[in-house]
Amino acid sequence: MIRQISEFKYLAPEEYSSPFSTNFTIQDPISVLHMSNFLTNIPEYFSKPPSSVSNNSTSDEADTQQNDIIGERKRRRMISNRESARRSRIRKQRQLDELLSQLVHLRTDNQSIMEHLKQLAERHEKALEENERLKEETTDIRQKLDEIQQPNISSEIIS
Repeated sequence: MIRQISEFKYLAPEEYSSPFSTNFTIQDPISVLHMSNFLTNIPEYFSKPPSSVSNNSTSDEADTQQNDIIGERKRRRMISNRESARRSRIRKQRQLDELLSQLVHLRTDNQSIMEHLKQLAERHEKALEENERLKEETTDIRQKLDEIQQPNISSEIIS
């Protein structure tokens, strides 16, 4: 069976069965010359890279086709990268908006807490003042009580 790969024909060894006898001889001198040239040129034919075996127009078309494929891939990658960058910018803007919202909320909470703390500090100061006043009043009352009780004690001692 003859197979063809990029302009190169060969016989598949496992499927090859020759209709000719393997013991044949060529009697015609011209045929011998042609066969000799063919056999000496086989190594050159096989040593050439496949791109040089085909003609230049096919090679140019293949290169152009490959460049088109590469260009299309680059274009798709560039579009994908732009979309990714756009999504990233949108995500970043959302995060920034969320952070700004949190900032406003936290500042409001902070202001509320500071006002509450100020009220508590004022109450604490009033409580300290009241405590000090009550201590002074207690001291005054004890002194008066002591004064009242001392004349009674001295009169009891005399009697």
